[in-house]
Amino acid sequence: MSDKKSKDLSLNLKEINLKSLWQDVKEAIGGTERDFTETSLGKAIFILAVPMVLEMIMESVFAVVDIFFVSKLGADAVATVGITESTMTIVYAIGVGLAVATTALVSRRIGEKKKKEAGEVAFQALVIGVVISVVIAVVGIIYAKPFLKIMGATDKMAEEGYMFPAIMFGGNVVIMLLFIINAVFRSSGDAAISMRVMWFANIINIILDPLLIFGYGPFPEMGLKGAAVATTTGRGLAVVYQFYLLSSGKYRIQLFLENIRIKLNIIWELLKISGGGIMQNLIATSSWILLVRIIAVSGPDAIAGYTIAIRIVLFLLLPAWGLSNAAATLVGQNLGAKRPDRAEKSVWITAYVNMAFMGLMGALLAIFPEFWIKIFIAEETVVYNGITALRILSFGFIFYGLAMVLVQGFNGSGDTATPTKMNLITFWVLEIPLAYFLAIMLNKGLTGASISVVLAESFLAMFALYLFRKGKWKLREV
Repeated sequence: MSDKKSKDLSLNLKEINLKSLWQDVKEAIGGTERDFTETSLGKAIFILAVPMVLEMIMESVFAVVDIFFVSKLGADAVATVGITESTMTIVYAIGVGLAVATTALVSRRIGEKKKKEAGEVAFQALVIGVVISVVIAVVGIIYAKPFLKIMGATDKMAEEGYMFPAIMFGGNVVIMLLFIINAVFRSSGDAAISMRVMWFANIINIILDPLLIFGYGPFPEMGLKGAAVATTTGRGLAVVYQFYLLSSGKYRIQLFLENIRIKLNIIWELLKISGGGIMQNLIATSSWILLVRIIAVSGPDAIAGYTIAIRIVLFLLLPAWGLSNAAATLVGQNLGAKRPDRAEKSVWITAYVNMAFMGLMGALLAIFPEFWIKIFIAEETVVYNGITALRILSFGFIFYGLAMVLVQGFNGSGDTATPTKMNLITFWVLEIPLAYFLAIMLNKGLTGASISVVLAESFLAMFALYLFRKGKWKLREV
């Protein structure tokens, strides 16, 4: 073959590959009716992962933008947000736990080609979420100020900032429903819808944040309280949008009239699975609460620096978590289709990609931590603490990437008990005692606490790898 023909063939192949890639991207973002139990695994992961990653990128942008505006109010405001968010993770844990159970059951029903039963699961999950969120709202509103003091806030911080936790806890129902309904769409294979919903919620929040915090134009200057109002409003409008989409009948899953009734057997199954999902997240997030309490001993500047560092880490972790969600959906659907080997292979492929991405991002943060911290705040002591935390946390990124995919593999199969046990050992037996020992007993402060996080997460990745290879999750029936 002549050089000219070889060159022409090479160019044609590149054009075909680029065209095929562009078609896959358009399908992923625009939505698809593709059967993910039959599609090649590489393409299935790509089409599911693109909208899931984009969804989480917007959530990452929200987390960073939110703290960017709040940081203009000073270290006390940032610390108040950090303390509140550390406990709001209980709400997230419950929401994610219910989302895990919803994903396991809905994806399994979709894999079995039972769309009506998938709708029944969705409604029962919503009922559970609303009931739980009402209880949290009442307690959160009443005890907002004492909560801040218990968590190490100064009297001034509690007096000036208590409305932030009051609004966040009071409006937690929108967080709960947002998580659950997006899990319904993702696990059915309509990941593009979840992406649009999250973008809608966070774009509204990003627009409202500066308007309500600083009082631009006709808007009142609400300070820290404005950040909570903006977040709750954005998520609330997104939930209204979700219900519209669920009832439209245009997608893989919808709420039929006959679905809108209580079915105790499905609620019980959801509670059994979500119990493990909630517990695994409560164990992890409650350890974060204790970690913040340990860091609080070093003062508000340490909390503020850690809060900013964690928001930057989350900016990168959330897209990786989106990729992990693709593995959970494929595990559930392929187990429903009686294809366990394909379910396992989807986890390994996703894990390799996730580790490569997280390793690259970890190196970027380790080399240039000061640049990222100074985007948010200029106070010297806060910057110093932020750099310290960010550089140390970045060394564990490859392990974070592996662990989250393996955990989602277990969860997608409906085996939430195994990750619960792993989290209990990792965070309560290892991380918190180690953080206390390093930060307080050895007087290493934020440095010691950050080291404990990296060591614990690395242990979790190895522990999960060992248990996943044993393969018992493939036998799980839901």
